[in-house]
Amino acid sequence: MMFKSYQRPLISKIHLSDKDAGTSQKRNSEKQKKITDERSAKSIASMIMGRDAYDSNNPISVTVDAETLVAQTQERLSRALKRRYQYESNLKPGQEFLLNHINSKIPLVIMYADLVGSTNMSMTLPIEKAVTIIRSFSYEMSAIVQSYAGYVLKYVGDAVIAFFPSGYNKLLACDKAVRCAKSMITVIKNGINPILNKYDYPELRVKIGISEGESLIVPYGHDKSSTIDILGYSMSISAKITSLTVPNTITIGDNVYSVLHPQIRMKFKEVKLRIEDWKFINRQTGQTYKLYADRNISTDTVTMDNEP
Repeated sequence: MMFKSYQRPLISKIHLSDKDAGTSQKRNSEKQKKITDERSAKSIASMIMGRDAYDSNNPISVTVDAETLVAQTQERLSRALKRRYQYESNLKPGQEFLLNHINSKIPLVIMYADLVGSTNMSMTLPIEKAVTIIRSFSYEMSAIVQSYAGYVLKYVGDAVIAFFPSGYNKLLACDKAVRCAKSMITVIKNGINPILNKYDYPELRVKIGISEGESLIVPYGHDKSSTIDILGYSMSISAKITSLTVPNTITIGDNVYSVLHPQIRMKFKEVKLRIEDWKFINRQTGQTYKLYADRNISTDTVTMDNEP
């Protein structure tokens, strides 16, 4: 094992006069103001351009590189299939965020990413390989969520449930969630599936549903280690949206669509729904809660898709 060598920097004590100290303090204040102004400008510019820029801890523009995501995914999956890599999930960041909001309602963008065909995979592949592939899906989708400043709430079966805080800026949160979903499909198509093809394993597909609204933060216990969950209308809608979604497609709710950047919004079109499949109401308008899907997918009348 190699260790990096660190050298303690030399520190010299400098005594300043009151006047010099005041001048130095003023310069530092001006410098800090300049940095703050630059960060604000970047945040505003990112909002205008629809970029995935906002992070509550570090509001500076960030670009998520799809090619890098694909390359990293392929490297991890190749090693995992050869037993040279083990996937580890981490729900701690999401739980830590929710801990600050327990017993309250906060606005969140909710995302369901549901793996399609996992039941068939578990019946046709060796158990070890099937488990590795399903774990790779969960891990890679989670990594993408985190790269867009989102949080993974939990894993339910073969689905990844994530959330993006939207209280600071709903527009940015919705844009990030949609861009995140697009990256998920890209990574599956261009990253995971080419590796699976080399082993003649079945390709993966994903259905993604996204909605936004106030959600109730519920702790299942009285101490900090207790699991914290999210309940509410948006959670129910997102789950239902996903069940109606065509594989390798993103379907979003009206609350998300209405605030998206125009360049992103134009890539979606309204989904026609049968009344027996969809009874959710937009609480703001009192009308049927509309859904929108990728334009490259047929949006003729959609029915329930229960493919496992």
